[in-house]
Amino acid sequence: MELQSYIENIANVFAEEIEDNLVGVYLHGSLAMGCFNPKTSDVDLLVICRKEISNNTKKRIIKKLLTLTQGYRNQLETSIILERYLTDFVYPTPFELHYFHPKYLTDETYICGGEGFYDPDLAGHIVVTNQRGATIIGKDLKEVFKPIDMQYYVESIFNDIQDANSGITDNPVYFTLNLCRVMYFLKEGTISSKKEGGEWGISNLPSNFRSIVEQCLNVYCGVTKKVHISNDELFQFANWMLSECKQLR
Repeated sequence: MELQSYIENIANVFAEEIEDNLVGVYLHGSLAMGCFNPKTSDVDLLVICRKEISNNTKKRIIKKLLTLTQGYRNQLETSIILERYLTDFVYPTPFELHYFHPKYLTDETYICGGEGFYDPDLAGHIVVTNQRGATIIGKDLKEVFKPIDMQYYVESIFNDIQDANSGITDNPVYFTLNLCRVMYFLKEGTISSKKEGGEWGISNLPSNFRSIVEQCLNVYCGVTKKVHISNDELFQFANWMLSECKQLR
């Protein structure tokens, strides 16, 4: 399935199930920011609706998305948000439904979303969509996504790196590039992708850290398959970056 058709088919699921309640479907993430890796990247969407959707509708959406996305190399990550939370922003942001959740594969009654579900990451997704996203179907994104207080964006992106010093050895590419992305924003106010954050890091971080970032960026972009960095080097990098980011914050 071609990527464009894949995205259109996903958007059609929401159009069919949410109908007149649907405000629109919007692209963000690596595909919107021009650094999509066809072999490894997710497809990131935000779906906006006017009012709450029923659990039966949510279950039908989950079932259709499982059928559509299962086995496809570019997995889907999406959340459905009520339009009112974009108009009067709430942090962390409530969401009606999040796809994907591993429990969907084993429990057809499970629903991730609805009353009591909040996600601090959504503030970051909303800012990226506002500044660099694209409308797939529905109202133009500039009519829907309004600027929010950037303190919430900072809170959101810090949520991505708070476990960097414990998680970087298991996932060096994710944490290294996210640390660069956060520092890039704190220093220059630029909303960037992981790739752009890594490129900035290679040019701007102390020379002893640039090889770490370069190796992680090469893996992220598909140039190489793995990094060759010791755990001590990764710990040192993560601790220094976290300390610097906290001071900048």
